Order: sequence, then C-alpha cells, then structure tokens
Amino acid sequence: MGGAAAGEIASSLAVDEMLRLLAARSAEPAGAAAPLLQTTEEAIGSANEAIFTRAQRNYRLNGMGTTMVVLVAEENRVWVLNIGDSRCYRLRAGNLEQITLDHSLVEEQVRLGRMTRAEAIRSPLRNVITRALGTQKKITPDIFALDVVPGDRYLLCSDGLTRELSDPQIEALLVADGPLEEQCERLVNSANKSGGNDNITCILVQAEVQAQAEITIRTKIQV
Repeated sequence: MGGAAAGEIASSLAVDEMLRLLAARSAEPAGAAAPLLQTTEEAIGSANEAIFTRAQRNYRLNGMGTTMVVLVAEENRVWVLNIGDSRCYRLRAGNLEQITLDHSLVEEQVRLGRMTRAEAIRSPLRNVITRALGTQKKITPDIFALDVVPGDRYLLCSDGLTRELSDPQIEALLVADGPLEEQCERLVNSANKSGGNDNITCILVQAEVQAQAEITIRTKIQV
C-alpha cells in the first residue's frame, strides 16, 4: 500500500511467507502434500498474520498492509486469489478479460451502480482500498478457478500499471508479437510514458502445451 506506513515491509513479508509455505509443500513426497489451493489459502492466512503481528509489536509499523494477487497452477487448472486492487487478467485468443475484482471503494460503488466508470476515474477516493493483507487479524481472499487452454496468457499487475493504461491499451500491447520479457518491458515503459506516478509491477505467465508455464517478471519502482 503505497501511501501507508511501511508498505514495502508488508509486501516483502507477504512474498517471503507465501514462497516459504508453497516451497515446503513442493518438497513433500508425492501424494503426501495438501491440495494446492488449500496450501495457498493457508499461506495467505499466514502472510496476513505475519504482517499484522509485526505491526502490533512495533508502533512505527502500525497500519501497514499490502495488496496481493496470486496465481497457482496444477496440470490444466489455475487458481487466482486476490486481496486489494492488484489485478489478474487473462488474454485468450486475442481477447483480454479482467479476472479479479478490485477491493476498492470506487470500484465497489461502480459495481453497485452508485458511480459511473468516468466518475470513479476522477474520484479523489480512488486510492481507498477496502481489503488489504495485514490490516486486520483475519482476511479472506477472493478465489477464481479457471480452466487452462494452451496459449492462455495471464497478467498479474499492480495498480501502478492499470491506472496509467486502459484495458484496450494493455490488450494491444499483449497481442503484439515477442517474448514475454519484451512484453513486460513494453507494459512498464508505456505506463511510465503515460505518467508513471506509482510503483509499476507486472508478471506474465503463459500456458504451454504440456501444462508448463513460462514466467517472466519485470518490475519498475518509483521512489
């Protein structure tokens, strides 16, 4: 959470805890590991507890939190989990679809029909999120179960990207030819040219024919 206390500490704790528990699962003997989705949910709960407890012990960290979007894959299945306004998109057959729903005040008002999309973009409250990791003792992520088709491309990104680029602009950049690494670079560069007013992070994951995933990460952080 860019404007909150110690957001960079919260995000680091979240990533470390998630990777620790998912790596521990992968190291277990075949057939002994808990279901992947269950482990992922438990990891999110553990990450939330780690952030919340750290903030309770140090008043200087009071109120710290982070958004999170997670993608886990197993064979031909994908689960996406999110908290906050970091997003996951899926590009299939050249069409971009937003998978996650933002946990933000203005987006919830739009979904309820109390605010138009244009009003949400101009609203001074657009930075207010309604759910974040580490800000309360218990947290529940949204979960999306998806089928996988070879060639599907998933974009996980922070709001630093989506506030600078519209969905049609993102789609146009993703359908262009080139390796995933170059596409990540184009997304970040385009967001910077459009303003670059916030941290910009994007991860691209592509489903391959034999249920493998090609993953590349490009991160741009403005201080």
